[in-house]
Amino acid sequence: MIALYFKELNSYLSSLTGYLVILLYLLINGLFLWVFDGGFNIPDSGYASIQPLFVISPWVFMFLIPAITMRMFSDERRLGTLEFLFTKPLNETKIILAKYFAALSLVIISILPTLVYFFVVYAYAEPQGNVDVGGSMGSYLGLIFLGAAYSAIGLFASALTENQIVSFLIGLFLCFFMYTGFESLANFDLLGGFEQTFVNLGISVHFSSMSRGVIDTRDAIYFISLSGIFILATRLKLVSRKWV
Repeated sequence: MIALYFKELNSYLSSLTGYLVILLYLLINGLFLWVFDGGFNIPDSGYASIQPLFVISPWVFMFLIPAITMRMFSDERRLGTLEFLFTKPLNETKIILAKYFAALSLVIISILPTLVYFFVVYAYAEPQGNVDVGGSMGSYLGLIFLGAAYSAIGLFASALTENQIVSFLIGLFLCFFMYTGFESLANFDLLGGFEQTFVNLGISVHFSSMSRGVIDTRDAIYFISLSGIFILATRLKLVSRKWV
């Protein structure tokens, strides 16, 4: 499993794909946070906070993470190497987890350079260091949990088809729906007293809580459970190939 994990991670870091994802993530965030005028611009806001990063990132990752994961199983199926992969002394779960953690590692590598934003704000705050360090670190933890959930969703989408573009579109749709869909449906006022319960099924409310630096075990359990559900769904899909 470890060997496969490093093989998958190296396949990203030895090609343009991994570096392009990292560059796009940093470029989009950097432009909105430091260059473009608007509500996300940190110097114009007058506040020593990198909170705008955690508002933009879910939407950027919504596109970039499905782009990372779209080839993981789609490529194996298209090239006919999936069956060969499963002849190795690894079960489906270990293969899925190796690919999953490789994708998540690339997400974390993308996030790490944004710590520069935090240190810049920390250095230029008045007075210096007048930044909610604990809240910022909690927000970063929430962003990693979000990346973990998106990675599991994208991996599941990749297992559904051998077409990478279709896999990307399915992953994008599922990430979008899980982030905003439940909250949007709850706004139709058709659920009576179950509206809040329905909203709590979506990612947005849990990420919003963590992005404020509030570490609630219920939010952590939600993200771990959601990732686990999509990893399990990926396994069921791959195992079902034996029955067809």
